[in-house]
Amino acid sequence: MASFKDVVGHKDIIKYIHNAVEENKVSHAYILNGERGSGKKMLANLFATTLLCEKGGPDPCNVCHSCKQAESGNHPDIIRVNHEKPNTISVDDIRQQVNNDIQIKPYQGPYKIYIIAEADLMSVQAQNALLKTIEEPPEYAVIFLLTENAEVLLPTITSRCVMLKLRNIRDTLIRKYLMESLQIPDYKADMCTAFAQGNMGRAIMLANSEYFNEIREEAVQLLKYINEMDVSEIVKAIKKISTYKLEVNDYLDIIMIWYRDVLLYKATKEMDRVVFKDQLPYIQERARKSSYEGIELILESLEKAKQRLKANVNFELVMELLLLTIKEN
Repeated sequence: MASFKDVVGHKDIIKYIHNAVEENKVSHAYILNGERGSGKKMLANLFATTLLCEKGGPDPCNVCHSCKQAESGNHPDIIRVNHEKPNTISVDDIRQQVNNDIQIKPYQGPYKIYIIAEADLMSVQAQNALLKTIEEPPEYAVIFLLTENAEVLLPTITSRCVMLKLRNIRDTLIRKYLMESLQIPDYKADMCTAFAQGNMGRAIMLANSEYFNEIREEAVQLLKYINEMDVSEIVKAIKKISTYKLEVNDYLDIIMIWYRDVLLYKATKEMDRVVFKDQLPYIQERARKSSYEGIELILESLEKAKQRLKANVNFELVMELLLLTIKEN
């Protein structure tokens, strides 16, 4: 069973939760804001379990009936709001699962807790419906809004909630966790840590993904030989990349880490901080051939490519522009 001791990082949020529980100063609404894989769901579940724990401590005891129910996902006083439409939480979802239910008192615990994952998917009407509940909640109600984009929530919602921002976790903590808890070898832990960019969930996903190694290998082969490739070969490579469309940001991040390695080696000649240690001769060669301006241009082009793909610009066109920029610099 999970406890706050299992959470890597986020010490300030855990301290806040402990204080709120011990001093009986629990708010009626919280926003947990952080990127996917940052630990929002884990923290919300632990907070909810703690509030309903029969022992009443700052940590869940994981022994009582309530904790066991929470762990199995069957606690009657923890309601996880679902939505049928994939990209929208509708006003009906909020009315039926929150507003119409919240007036019914808790079945067995001191609190009745609502967890709304992907809260940024709430329509404006859904948010306005929820606002009425947040403005005048029953004293036993606690609502958790989990989101990657708190800024898209209505200001009237955010102003009435306690904002808990999940920040990036230090690389040393992520690397240590991967090596000690997941038994990941050091070279792979280095790669996953660098690629995760402070996100523990992403680091764990990458460490367990065979697919990630496949994508990484594809990117490395392209980067090693792009200067010798003609336009037809680049087009062929783009078509191969398009089979990874759902993971294209991962693909672009791998290229970005490669060029950060090139920039780092060019500036310092140090090998210790290079992520692609197994590709060092190619990193050194690229550092010799590319100018600082060229490398910066490539890194800027990678960011632009991400933004264009997010805006649904034609995939092949975006990738062709990017690869030609890489080839020219």
